[in-house]
Amino acid sequence: MTSEHETATIARLTAAFARRTGLSPAADNPQRYLWTDAFAVCNFLELFARTLDRKFCLTATALIDQVHQVLGRFRNDGGHTGWISGLDEDGGRRHPTLGGLRIGKPLKERGADEVIDEQLEWDRDGQYFHYLTKWMHALCQAAFVMRSNEYAQWAGDLANTAFKRFVRKSGSGKPIGVYWKMSTDLSRPLVPAMGLHDALDGFVTFREVQHAIVKVSGDAGANGLGEASKVLFALCENGQWATDDPLGIGGLLFDACRLCQLVGQRNGRELRLLEHVMQGSGDGLMIMLKTGYLKRPVEQRLAFRELGLAIGLRAVPIIARASQNERKAFGSRPALLRLIELLLAYERLSDEIIDLWLPYADDPDKSWSAHQDINEVMLATAIAPSTFLSIDERIR
Repeated sequence: MTSEHETATIARLTAAFARRTGLSPAADNPQRYLWTDAFAVCNFLELFARTLDRKFCLTATALIDQVHQVLGRFRNDGGHTGWISGLDEDGGRRHPTLGGLRIGKPLKERGADEVIDEQLEWDRDGQYFHYLTKWMHALCQAAFVMRSNEYAQWAGDLANTAFKRFVRKSGSGKPIGVYWKMSTDLSRPLVPAMGLHDALDGFVTFREVQHAIVKVSGDAGANGLGEASKVLFALCENGQWATDDPLGIGGLLFDACRLCQLVGQRNGRELRLLEHVMQGSGDGLMIMLKTGYLKRPVEQRLAFRELGLAIGLRAVPIIARASQNERKAFGSRPALLRLIELLLAYERLSDEIIDLWLPYADDPDKSWSAHQDINEVMLATAIAPSTFLSIDERIR
């Protein structure tokens, strides 16, 4: 696919997404979903980088504002109103992420006295830690593209809130993990289980937010997330990362890609963490391929999970370039270099995944239509991932 064809394709996909979800033209009751919208923001910023057409920046800004206005507030069908943070209207507009952001699920969250239905819980609202980190990343990208200190500060507000409310502590007060899902007001866990990769995702994203705040504001002491980053690093330093879930593998590679770009902030312990993450990615990919996952009938597969893998595989050449640019640091870890070479050999899978699913965007079947918004924004990101895979200036 030529660069011009890529640009035309993602422009078409993002325009259709904007119409369907009530972004452009703006609807009275837009359909906002935090994970999907985080990818969409990066897609609009990617289009701006490719075309220099300011309308894409304006659309990204409109989407950010709409997400905060919708998901930063309580649902209309619940017992609460206003900003989740409890701030008044003016305060909420100035600090829209201070109370976190809802997922955007179709059903309201489970009440405190309701028994959990594990199947139904997937459709219930609340807050997910790993969705909040995706939104922090989108805000950081918007901060760099639009030179906006405000977006970086909002990412910092969200990081601080997420850390305070999602980190699980022992009876003695020691951090022992990260809750997967919390209530909208962040007062109680809805699912007490720990996300497999949430501590890692949190550590890398908090480092990214620190980087964005300092670089955009020019104030080296402005980030205020140092202690939170240390806690999350301690939680993930000795983690086991292998997973056969394609979306999970892609997420690991996304985290590894961002960690590689934090130039001048790397140390031996972080390089060891990077090696473990790459090992988990490689092991997981081998397990997934052995199961024949990508050979199953299309109707038994979920496009967005595979597109997450495609996005992650697009990150491997960036990781490889980082290893070449910093040979002294990476050269001390030959196992890490071998893992990078191993994963480079599988980058072609990203093209195969995109080629498989791209026709469904024009001729959707029932399975594609059931997840159309998330499928199409992640397809667009997989086609042109440069902005999404960057931590500041867009990688070319």
